Amino acid sequence: MTNKQTNSDQLITTILAGIEDVKGKDINILDLREIDNTVCDYFIVCEGTSNTQVNAIANSIQKKVSKELKDKPWHIEGLENSEWVLMDYVNVVVHVFQKHIREYYDIESLWGDAKSTVIETNY
Repeated sequence: MTNKQTNSDQLITTILAGIEDVKGKDINILDLREIDNTVCDYFIVCEGTSNTQVNAIANSIQKKVSKELKDKPWHIEGLENSEWVLMDYVNVVVHVFQKHIREYYDIESLWGDAKSTVIETNY
């Protein structure tokens, strides 16, 4: 396993913990490494039930990654209205949606060739 992969695995695990801490729903990891010309290695897609929860998920991810890995996102978009927050950690990009926005853009279908892993939650 390469150091880059180890770092991505640690980052993904930490991001998932951040999502689960505030009960983010319908978590899906898209592995984009086998697809040509992608901007990153992984997408993590999840949803919150309101602007408040979407914002809480993004904040939870940021705090957990900062505390545990001493890393911060290269770029964040969407915190103004918290319907779709994109957090760019370079190799891993997180998409936190409200349900209706996720259904509208349907990025999982746009990246249908990616290997998809659904994360089961117990809440």
